[in-house]
Amino acid sequence: MKVRWLGHAAFYVELEGVKVLVDPWLDNPAYRSKPEDFADVDYIVVTHDHGDHLGNAIEVLKVSPKAKLVAIYEIASYVAERVGQERAIGANIGGPIKLPGGFFAVLTEALHSSSRGAPTGVVFGRGEEVFYHAGDTGVFYGMTLIGELYRPKVAMLPIGGHFTMGPREAALATELLKPRYVIPMHYGTFPVLWGTPQEFVEELKRRGVKTEVVVLKPGEEVSL
Repeated sequence: MKVRWLGHAAFYVELEGVKVLVDPWLDNPAYRSKPEDFADVDYIVVTHDHGDHLGNAIEVLKVSPKAKLVAIYEIASYVAERVGQERAIGANIGGPIKLPGGFFAVLTEALHSSSRGAPTGVVFGRGEEVFYHAGDTGVFYGMTLIGELYRPKVAMLPIGGHFTMGPREAALATELLKPRYVIPMHYGTFPVLWGTPQEFVEELKRRGVKTEVVVLKPGEEVSL
């Protein structure tokens, strides 16, 4: 699995030939990229409709003819009105979405807000190559179920605080999920997002959590 952090909560993931964009705010101040850079993606996942998560999803769909959006039903309907019904897959929390090639996506609970439908996280993958992007959320005990059911290899968790979990909460989330790797996100973009990877690592040590922390610079890619 190749994972590239595009700044804030935006990720580009390649797993077994499938290319996925999550929360593609491509012109965020941490790392700027263009919709045209992702003209060959297969799926765009949006966790909720805040501008820093829905981001440039519609623009990417317009330049990537094979891409489909995966999102909560209300966001998918909103996007479909702009790019066509066949381009959006709407679902609800907890309902596994069957995708070609044996891949699946599941929209998960998230403790946040959204103008269209409920906020979500997402589990995506096939076999043992599974990632969990928590979206914007506080910590909740349902993360134990996500870990038990889907056993994500990689978890992308917000650590910035104020609008989402901070380092302390994200450390507990990691303990509940039990992924092999955890990648911190949604920090440092604005001063209000005060949490740091260093604080996150210290909180994991305090809890005795052995998950490997992968700290990426905006634009950096890692193979896991």
